[in-house]
Amino acid sequence: MPSRIKTSLAVVAALTAFAASALAADQFTGYLCCNMRTDGSWISDINYAENGKAVIPAGTAVKVLGYGRHRVYIEVGGKKQAIGNDYSRDLALEAFAKRYVVAENPSDKLAQYPKPIQDAITSMRLSKGMSREQVLMSVGYPVSSENPNLDAKVWHFWLSSFAEFRVTFDDRGLVTDIDADADTRDKILMQ
Repeated sequence: MPSRIKTSLAVVAALTAFAASALAADQFTGYLCCNMRTDGSWISDINYAENGKAVIPAGTAVKVLGYGRHRVYIEVGGKKQAIGNDYSRDLALEAFAKRYVVAENPSDKLAQYPKPIQDAITSMRLSKGMSREQVLMSVGYPVSSENPNLDAKVWHFWLSSFAEFRVTFDDRGLVTDIDADADTRDKILMQ
């Protein structure tokens, strides 16, 4: 075999090994941080409550498979999906992925909360007195394009492109108010 071909084959083998190593480094397993809505293949970081979307509960086992343009490819229950970084593009994709796929199972914390808080979280609703962590678990992260600081007193969320709701926290990080139009408030506030 000519030396040029041997060299070319060696380069191809080295590049293939490097690519496989890089791909493996991008992969990790964990748990979905929060309740997220999916159309079966796409989960948007804005987490709209559109008709036909199914909820993937917080604590669901997830495997990160890799990254694409503004998306994190995951596997949930043997099915491939993507989490779209649609509104939080100021976050690096790896940081975005680790925001949604966490090492510790949120279900363990959920089981320790009082029953009314558990009920609110499992139904993707909010109630006064919830902590920031409980709000995140229930309705997901507020998009960073509108909420660059998670220590802010008010978080802005969207139930749909026309249904905004705002969650206000006190100095201890507990919900004091959920502000929205009447229809959105009825859908998001736990009664």
